[in-house]
Amino acid sequence: GEIHALLGENGAGKTTLMNILYGLYQQDEGEIIVRGQKIEIHSPSDAIKAGIGMVHQHFMLVPVFTVAENVMLGEESVLAGGVLNRSVASQKIRQISDQFNLQVNPDDYVKDLPVGVQQRVEIIKLLYREADILILDEPTAVLTPQEADELFKIMDSLTQRGKSIIFITHKLREVLDASDRITVIRRGKVIGSTLPAEADQNKLAEMMVGRAVQLEVDKTPAHPGEIVLRVQDLIVIDERHQVALDGVSFDVRAGEVLGIAGVQGNGQTELVEALTGLRTPQSGQVDLLGNDITHSSPRQISELGCAHVPEDRQLDGLVLPFPISDNLILNTYYQKPFTKGVVLDEQEILRHARE
Repeated sequence: GEIHALLGENGAGKTTLMNILYGLYQQDEGEIIVRGQKIEIHSPSDAIKAGIGMVHQHFMLVPVFTVAENVMLGEESVLAGGVLNRSVASQKIRQISDQFNLQVNPDDYVKDLPVGVQQRVEIIKLLYREADILILDEPTAVLTPQEADELFKIMDSLTQRGKSIIFITHKLREVLDASDRITVIRRGKVIGSTLPAEADQNKLAEMMVGRAVQLEVDKTPAHPGEIVLRVQDLIVIDERHQVALDGVSFDVRAGEVLGIAGVQGNGQTELVEALTGLRTPQSGQVDLLGNDITHSSPRQISELGCAHVPEDRQLDGLVLPFPISDNLILNTYYQKPFTKGVVLDEQEILRHARE
């Protein structure tokens, strides 16, 4: 019946600890006690038997399966002859969805669902397996503020029905708003525990990093220079052949930060793709440093000095099996000093990474 927040910086050890509780890693020392009994957790199956379930920061769903197929995966209901009994799973999912106000259709394909609904599917997976202790790893990292507020209502609904939630995050406001108790972890050690009523953002930040933190940025006045990026009457069509950008125009000047605000799904993704050469606009014009880049390739745009940090770093920004040194040169590998003719200069690539 409690939401217990585990708060810490990136790399503090929060996810490692939860991966041990869920049986993905094994501890070297120490013990885990569930409902007064010491237990050994060697795999996620052991964790699920003990009533522990985990929603990972990066969802573990099969996009081309329906919600029902994803939820029953590994816990399949079958008819005679080994045929999947999807109707039994769908009925149970509807019951869980209604009971906890999760609003998910078991017949929808996961690939068609927004991120917030995909997260509900992950929660249903745990409830389907009758988990009482739910670990939510950075659950708001991929959500808009509105979706996060919906998640907090769901978390509250779960605890009212006796479920326990471990809420892993590094977002101070959310910890104070959503949790009943807070434990702060730093460099793999518990620094202390507190209650939301006895803490504020400054105290939590200091516990997280070990020193006083200034949470408000002292912004100096901007002194914008000449226009470096000009977007005029940009029209972009999305994958569903709908207009994602409808005559968008704006300028960006040297020495300024331009913010683009909007709820997910209102064209920001398509705008970035059009600006970085990943999507061809229907019409309109984009000028970068005086060059028309409307129909340029990503390489041509990056060579003009435009960089891109994508919204999904793992999918679009990084090659996860590659070392950091190779990831750092993914868009400059063909340039000197990283290449000798047609051969990569591994020593130079490593030197660059260390520097």
